[in-house]
Amino acid sequence: MNRTLDKTRKQIVKKKGPMGTVHEGSRDSRRLRKALARDGRLGKLATSRKKQEQPLVDRAAFFQESIRETGIEMFDAEQFLAAVKSFVHQHDEEMDELRRARRPGRPASMREDTLKVRMATLEKEFQNGFLVPDLASQDNVSALERWDGTWLHLNSLNWVRVTDAGASRPATFPPNKD
Repeated sequence: MNRTLDKTRKQIVKKKGPMGTVHEGSRDSRRLRKALARDGRLGKLATSRKKQEQPLVDRAAFFQESIRETGIEMFDAEQFLAAVKSFVHQHDEEMDELRRARRPGRPASMREDTLKVRMATLEKEFQNGFLVPDLASQDNVSALERWDGTWLHLNSLNWVRVTDAGASRPATFPPNKD
């Protein structure tokens, strides 16, 4: 990850010798500090990008697992809608357990609040159009089954938006941040 810092350090060592000979206020030490700061910025950007991409990777992994469990080569409309509903309502059992475990009159736990927000977001997206890999196409189902779990290969899949009424329309991937 410290690619810039390593390259800069290597150039300075090649020019000056061991790193202990660099003066604290010299141009070379400024180059090193600048390279270190750049690597830090790039690391933060990569972390935030991965955090944004992870929900879609998890979503594709869920549907890949459902394909492997069922062994279906192509989903019809009812099976497709049932698979999407199972994803949207995957946290219902855990939420019920947390509610039952909580004593009367006590505030909700942090985990319960997080699940509430996540469930509300999934429900709203499902009403407006839930982004999923197209499971109604046999080629896409086989491609999803062979998917290696990385963000890089998700754009090779066809994606659709499915509403709670069962309507589906083609969608672009990655989704636009409107």
